[in-house]
Amino acid sequence: MTQHPAQTALPSWLTLLFSAACGLIVANIYYAQPLIGPIAASLGLSPQTAGLIVTMGQVGYGVGLLLIVPLADLIENKRLTLYCLGVCIVALLCAGLSTKAVPFLVAALFIGLGAVAVQIIVPFAAHLTPAAMRGRVVGNVMSGLMLGIMLARPVASFLTQFSSWHMIFFVSAGCMILLLILLARVLPERKPSSTMGYGALIASMLRLMVTEPVLRRRAFYHSCLFGGFSLFWTTVPLLLASPLFNLSQAGIALFALAGVSGAIAAPLTGRVADKGWSRPATIFAMLAVAFAFLLTEVIDLGSTSSLAWLVVAAIALDFGVSANLALGQRAIFLLPAEYRGRLNGMFMATFFVGGALCSGVGAWAFAQGGWTLSAWIGFCLPVTALLYAATERK
Repeated sequence: MTQHPAQTALPSWLTLLFSAACGLIVANIYYAQPLIGPIAASLGLSPQTAGLIVTMGQVGYGVGLLLIVPLADLIENKRLTLYCLGVCIVALLCAGLSTKAVPFLVAALFIGLGAVAVQIIVPFAAHLTPAAMRGRVVGNVMSGLMLGIMLARPVASFLTQFSSWHMIFFVSAGCMILLLILLARVLPERKPSSTMGYGALIASMLRLMVTEPVLRRRAFYHSCLFGGFSLFWTTVPLLLASPLFNLSQAGIALFALAGVSGAIAAPLTGRVADKGWSRPATIFAMLAVAFAFLLTEVIDLGSTSSLAWLVVAAIALDFGVSANLALGQRAIFLLPAEYRGRLNGMFMATFFVGGALCSGVGAWAFAQGGWTLSAWIGFCLPVTALLYAATERK
């Protein structure tokens, strides 16, 4: 297939394929999140270091965003996507076979590295879409990505309930093999026009962060919100499995499944942004995440109703994070198209570093001060974003 002209609408079947592929690929770095307890026990990791199970995948993803995703401005995008999927498949199989901590953590790092195929696909979709429809298309593709993130947790928990934690990695490797074959057959080609060298390409990313205020602001906003998201979903399975709730892996899976409804925010906010309402939508997203953490601090944890209120908090948090991600990507994709791979790489890398750090901080905070300490740290993150947003000029 040849490259579609940017001025024509993206075919609906290709939008659906991009959305499904993004969801399936990105899920790989989240399968371990609700399984921190059983994986840590199996591999001999202490409660204080258990956060590395999630953090390593996110670190790999962040490294890939900085060093691999910018290659989308140099290398034919279909080929680059398939190479990344190949790395992901090998790493998933290694994770499933691991019985020691170090091999598993190394495999998790490479799972994250290969999963950056998602961030080659997302700007590709934006490139093929006219500006007037870009918010809607990016929102639809991002809804697939957010569904992948959110469904990864219940799927992993359900499989582990009936098998071992190893099984989710083997099942996902099989899915990635099928996806690689499908994308190899139907994904259109996109050959970038840039001729600069790799070193100059990477150096230019730092210049873009300095010279593009939209990129800086949006990256900081989502670093705060995604940090809260990562902290919440790293620690809430530990809370639910604790004596306060004593939920099984199946129960934790059902809880995580309830939060999936927050993914509807991405296509909705994409349409809102196309109408010129990005700023109020951004403020609303930040308030939703702050409300989610605050709600968990005012309820009586362990009571009959508290689980229902935790579900409300999870939905509000997922809604806010999903909305802000779609708004942020739409904003940076309105910047010059020749920088799109690098812009997306810097944007995603910045907030995934925040997510990786907050996953580790969340596990540490839960071990030191329980849910109370974790949630107050989480609450401070969207509040910081709100304070910075107050400085934004129209």
